[in-house]
Amino acid sequence: MFCWNKPQFAGVKARAANLSRGSGSYTAELFRQDFPQFFQKGDGEPLLPAAMLEEFIRQANAAVTPDRWGEGWRFAAGLYTAHYASLYLRTFSIQNETPAQAAASGALVGVVKSAALGDSSVSYDTDALTRATADWGDLNATQYGQLLATRARLAGMGGTYVI
Repeated sequence: MFCWNKPQFAGVKARAANLSRGSGSYTAELFRQDFPQFFQKGDGEPLLPAAMLEEFIRQANAAVTPDRWGEGWRFAAGLYTAHYASLYLRTFSIQNETPAQAAASGALVGVVKSAALGDSSVSYDTDALTRATADWGDLNATQYGQLLATRARLAGMGGTYVI
């Protein structure tokens, strides 16, 4: 009979639980190398505020860990960061004149469903985005997120059993 409360079983129990150990070490410099489209051409400054970029990288390091992703870790951490940087930049404005302009910057925009030239009418189909969020949250909102979700399915194929 096994006694799981004994210290000699602590490592076995942790491994069996399949919990992630540690965090990543992705940096803004690695992101600049992997995804240069998020940086200005001349001086290399990020197109989003540096504090926001650091926050997305911090989140990527916590969510995308090397022990889970193996050799695909760096690419996955970059995709995570690029996804949230893209979402942030969709709403980015240096300064809005009215509260309505500030609120409009966060509007959900989907795929163009129909467009008319006379009287300029455009309608969007957000169903594809909102239907997908049931399982993958906001990852379907950008191509970076879709790539990350696809790779997450592969990285997470192993089962987890917690005792």
